[in-house]
Amino acid sequence: MSLRELKLPLADTAATEALGAALAACAMGGGLLLFLHGDLGAGKTTLVRGYLHGLGHGGAVKSPTYTLVEPYELGEHRVYHFDLYRLGDPEELEFLGIRDYLGSDAQCLVEWPERGNGILPAPDLRLHLDYRPDGRLARLAAVTERGDEVLDCLLQKLDRG
Repeated sequence: MSLRELKLPLADTAATEALGAALAACAMGGGLLLFLHGDLGAGKTTLVRGYLHGLGHGGAVKSPTYTLVEPYELGEHRVYHFDLYRLGDPEELEFLGIRDYLGSDAQCLVEWPERGNGILPAPDLRLHLDYRPDGRLARLAAVTERGDEVLDCLLQKLDRG
């Protein structure tokens, strides 16, 4: 289990979307379970929008607060955007068929993952968005080897950028 953490200041919405797009580029070629943590309005859905646009999605991206999951088929990429904010009980994820979504090649982005405790497996990567006076602070922590790979790729992209 990795203990590596990367901290990135995000000045605005565009920076949050750019981080999402960079994460998408780094996640290509394999599955990923990404947990998104942060208060209401912290930018979790904004980051997902950047991620999806980075994979070529040209449409709108809304938070699946009421549907719990929004699927996206983007060429060879299967992306599932979960928002568990309104989840009443973690067991509801079993009725949703959560295990079917967590396939080895799927990329699953989960907002409010703590609402699925006991049902959701450990993520590959955790991303916390915190408010700051000058924008947001993104804290990314790799949990698995796959998370380490994505974090390494992201660090290389940031060094080049």
